[in-house]
Amino acid sequence: MASRKETIARRAMRVRRQVKKVANGRPRLSVHRSSKNIYAQIIDDRAGRTLAAASTLDQGLRSSLKTGADKGAAEAVGKLVAERAVKAGVKDVVFDRGAFLFHGRVKALADGAREGGLNF
Repeated sequence: MASRKETIARRAMRVRRQVKKVANGRPRLSVHRSSKNIYAQIIDDRAGRTLAAASTLDQGLRSSLKTGADKGAAEAVGKLVAERAVKAGVKDVVFDRGAFLFHGRVKALADGAREGGLNF
Protein backbone atom coordinates (compact mmCIF):
# COMPACT_ATOMS: atom_id res chain seq x y z
CA MET A 1 0.00 0.00 0.00
CA ALA A 2 1.36 3.40 -1.00
CA SER A 3 1.91 6.07 1.63
CA ARG A 4 -0.04 9.31 1.58
CA LYS A 5 3.01 11.25 0.39
CA GLU A 6 3.54 8.86 -2.54
CA THR A 7 -0.14 9.03 -3.48
CA ILE A 8 -0.07 12.84 -3.54
CA ALA A 9 3.15 12.88 -5.59
CA ARG A 10 1.68 10.41 -8.08
CA ARG A 11 -1.49 12.52 -8.44
CA ALA A 12 0.58 15.68 -9.00
CA MET A 13 2.69 13.99 -11.68
CA ARG A 14 -0.44 12.64 -13.40
CA VAL A 15 -1.94 16.14 -13.55
CA ARG A 16 1.36 17.69 -14.69
CA ARG A 17 1.80 15.08 -17.45
CA GLN A 18 -1.68 15.85 -18.79
CA VAL A 19 -1.09 19.61 -18.56
CA LYS A 20 2.17 19.37 -20.51
CA LYS A 21 0.40 17.27 -23.16
CA VAL A 22 -2.20 19.95 -23.89
CA ALA A 23 0.08 22.96 -23.30
CA ASN A 24 1.01 23.56 -26.96
CA GLY A 25 4.05 25.61 -25.96
CA ARG A 26 2.19 27.74 -23.44
CA PRO A 27 3.81 28.27 -20.04
CA ARG A 28 2.05 26.73 -17.06
CA LEU A 29 0.65 28.44 -14.00
CA SER A 30 1.70 26.15 -11.16
CA VAL A 31 0.02 26.45 -7.76
CA HIS A 32 1.17 25.22 -4.37
CA ARG A 33 -1.01 25.54 -1.29
CA SER A 34 0.20 25.06 2.25
CA SER A 35 -1.74 25.43 5.47
CA LYS A 36 -0.55 29.03 5.97
CA ASN A 37 0.32 30.40 2.51
CA ILE A 38 -0.29 29.99 -1.22
CA TYR A 39 2.30 30.23 -3.99
CA ALA A 40 2.01 30.62 -7.77
CA GLN A 41 4.61 30.46 -10.55
CA ILE A 42 4.50 30.88 -14.33
CA ILE A 43 6.97 28.28 -15.65
CA ASP A 44 8.31 27.92 -19.19
CA ASP A 45 8.98 24.18 -19.44
CA ARG A 46 10.87 24.45 -22.73
CA ALA A 47 13.50 26.79 -21.30
CA GLY A 48 13.23 25.49 -17.74
CA ARG A 49 12.75 29.01 -16.35
CA THR A 50 10.32 30.70 -14.00
CA LEU A 51 8.89 33.74 -15.79
CA ALA A 52 6.87 35.19 -12.92
CA ALA A 53 6.08 34.25 -9.34
CA ALA A 54 3.99 35.51 -6.44
CA SER A 55 3.02 34.32 -2.98
CA THR A 56 1.41 35.54 0.19
CA LEU A 57 4.93 36.01 1.55
CA ASP A 58 5.65 38.93 -0.83
CA GLN A 59 6.24 42.14 1.12
CA GLY A 60 3.56 44.14 -0.70
CA LEU A 61 0.87 41.55 -0.08
CA ARG A 62 1.91 40.46 3.37
CA SER A 63 1.19 43.83 4.96
CA SER A 64 -2.23 44.18 3.32
CA LEU A 65 -3.53 40.69 4.15
CA LYS A 66 -4.95 39.52 7.44
CA THR A 67 -3.81 35.95 6.79
CA GLY A 68 -2.19 34.10 3.91
CA ALA A 69 -4.54 31.15 4.21
CA ASP A 70 -7.89 32.39 2.93
CA LYS A 71 -9.64 32.93 -0.39
CA GLY A 72 -9.02 36.68 -0.35
CA ALA A 73 -5.28 36.13 -0.08
CA ALA A 74 -5.37 33.56 -2.87
CA GLU A 75 -7.24 35.93 -5.17
CA ALA A 76 -4.71 38.70 -4.44
CA VAL A 77 -1.84 36.34 -5.29
CA GLY A 78 -3.60 35.41 -8.55
CA LYS A 79 -3.94 39.06 -9.54
CA LEU A 80 -0.30 39.76 -8.64
CA VAL A 81 1.09 36.81 -10.60
CA ALA A 82 -1.07 37.81 -13.58
CA GLU A 83 0.20 41.37 -13.43
CA ARG A 84 3.80 40.16 -13.33
CA ALA A 85 3.19 37.68 -16.16
CA VAL A 86 1.64 40.32 -18.41
CA LYS A 87 4.63 42.55 -17.68
CA ALA A 88 6.89 39.64 -18.75
CA GLY A 89 4.90 39.26 -21.99
CA VAL A 90 2.82 36.20 -21.10
CA LYS A 91 -0.93 36.24 -21.79
CA ASP A 92 -1.88 32.59 -22.38
CA VAL A 93 -1.05 29.89 -19.84
CA VAL A 94 -2.20 26.41 -18.90
CA PHE A 95 -3.31 25.90 -15.28
CA ASP A 96 -1.45 23.29 -13.22
CA ARG A 97 -3.30 22.63 -9.96
CA GLY A 98 -0.80 19.99 -8.85
CA ALA A 99 -2.31 17.49 -6.43
CA PHE A 100 -4.89 19.99 -5.16
CA LEU A 101 -8.58 19.92 -6.01
CA PHE A 102 -9.90 22.85 -8.05
CA HIS A 103 -11.98 24.50 -5.35
CA GLY A 104 -11.52 26.90 -2.47
CA ARG A 105 -8.22 28.76 -2.47
CA VAL A 106 -6.96 27.16 -5.69
CA LYS A 107 -10.10 28.26 -7.54
CA ALA A 108 -9.87 31.75 -6.00
CA LEU A 109 -6.28 32.06 -7.25
CA ALA A 110 -7.36 30.99 -10.75
CA ASP A 111 -10.23 33.52 -10.75
CA GLY A 112 -7.85 36.27 -9.61
CA ALA A 113 -5.39 35.39 -12.38
CA ARG A 114 -8.19 35.55 -14.96
CA GLU A 115 -9.25 38.96 -13.65
CA GLY A 116 -5.61 40.06 -13.87
CA GLY A 117 -5.49 39.32 -17.59
CA LEU A 118 -4.34 35.72 -18.01
CA ASN A 119 -6.17 33.39 -20.40
CA PHE A 120 -6.55 29.69 -19.60
